[in-house]
Amino acid sequence: MGYGMKAEELRALQAPLKERYRDDPLTGVVTMHAEGELGIEGVTCRVETGRALVEAGLHEAAGGNGLTACSGDMLLEALVACAGVTLSAVASALEISVRGGKVRAEGDLDFRGTLAVDREAPVGFRDIRLDFELDSDATDDELTKLISLTERFCVVYQTIKSTPRISVASRAA
Repeated sequence: MGYGMKAEELRALQAPLKERYRDDPLTGVVTMHAEGELGIEGVTCRVETGRALVEAGLHEAAGGNGLTACSGDMLLEALVACAGVTLSAVASALEISVRGGKVRAEGDLDFRGTLAVDREAPVGFRDIRLDFELDSDATDDELTKLISLTERFCVVYQTIKSTPRISVASRAA
């Protein structure tokens, strides 16, 4: 077995959670939070990630200085992180040996829409591509199943793909 944990360890870890969620479906609904503080210098926003402080700013293609994190890059980074963690968990559960590998995401964003240069140009990513390069002796069928289940259970992938309902509110402090 390569990276990850043994299937029985993963099952033991998740079994009581699955049972609780089956018995009381509302306990499976978790509201996650992200918070940022508007920057005092330039066009930035600082986001606490739980592990580090990230200052987000405009992408260079939108007038940024290249010294702050672009939220578009952060979205792709979140996708890569989630897909990588999900793939590792699925590989463990299916007992598919994955010794290592790379997960890459890239997306095409037309800044003409973001900067209101062209009303017909979309705002946001037009295309996103997710790629896995795995060090594994798994068969083609096993890899196909691994990727399929990774897509199915990756929270960020499914969120982007499904377009959730979203609401916006504002209030003065």
